[in-house]
Amino acid sequence: MMIKKLLKIILLLSLLLLAVAWYMFFTGTTSFSDSTKSFFIHTNQTDRASILHDLKANGIVKNTTAFDWLAKLSGFYKEAKPGRYKIEKGSSVYTILKKISGQQDEVKLVVGKMRSRAELSQKMARYFETDSAKTNQYLLNNDSLAALGVNEHNWMTLFIQNTYNFYWNTRPGTVLRKLKQEKEKWWSKNDRLAKAAKLGYTADEIYTIASIVEEETNMNTDKPTVASVYMNRLKIGMPLQADPTVRYGLGDFESNRVTFAQLKTPSAYNTYLNKGLPPGPICIPSINTIDAVLQAPATDYLYFVAKPDFSGYSTFTNNYADHMKAAKLYQDSLEAWLKRKAEKEQAK
Repeated sequence: MMIKKLLKIILLLSLLLLAVAWYMFFTGTTSFSDSTKSFFIHTNQTDRASILHDLKANGIVKNTTAFDWLAKLSGFYKEAKPGRYKIEKGSSVYTILKKISGQQDEVKLVVGKMRSRAELSQKMARYFETDSAKTNQYLLNNDSLAALGVNEHNWMTLFIQNTYNFYWNTRPGTVLRKLKQEKEKWWSKNDRLAKAAKLGYTADEIYTIASIVEEETNMNTDKPTVASVYMNRLKIGMPLQADPTVRYGLGDFESNRVTFAQLKTPSAYNTYLNKGLPPGPICIPSINTIDAVLQAPATDYLYFVAKPDFSGYSTFTNNYADHMKAAKLYQDSLEAWLKRKAEKEQAK
């Protein structure tokens, strides 16, 4: 009888222990409100104290005692790896430990239109462990750029607009080398290099022209023709006279127009004062714009100006006299619009 009672007690205690263990290790422990939250294990902070502190501070684990016990038992602290780990709301200690034991989640680096290394550094700092100051320092280092086959002027040619997957703790140099490889793959497709050669330009030169076209018009159907204008000017030794390059040289990325004083300001990017292409791109152009430049038709156009209907399209001409007529139509239309706008403001 005594033995049966003892067995019952042992069984009850065992069940109780199993229930406690289940509660501690296999029930939800998170305390954040979002459906998911990223947990970061930083480089040089893979020690037990840092991990436990961050788990608690970020609401990943309510009570770190159970996590700590299970982590020690599994040998996690000896093999903890830096990275970004996406934790789902309501995850258990067991699930969280299993997740951060190497199941790192990728970050999606979205490369869009950019104009400066500082802008790139800030973007990368949002996606990667390395902060913007260190990334910018890397990008400003001539040796770092030279190792990638670029310099302070043409560094943007490393990038093709797209979304790329990386791990959060990937270093800047590794990111840029990967992006260079992706760029080379992109240029090797659809006969792009052959198209560039047929037009008489290198891939980097096409990229630079595309960056100017990108800033000149948003109308995709006009882009090949705008590119032909610049190519025609280059062929006859005429200055490109592209306002966006002047603004870029002055670091002016906000205004849409340039002043006469700005046109006379010396700069490697002042295509009114200098003939030929500027020393590098003035932005990271879209894929569509680069392909549009590669499809530039054979024209005799040397000028273009916005249409007076404000449609966003351009009027193309092959002589200065016709260009001035088209420019006057646009200017007259603009002045009339501004006058109507001012009258409406006064009437309020």
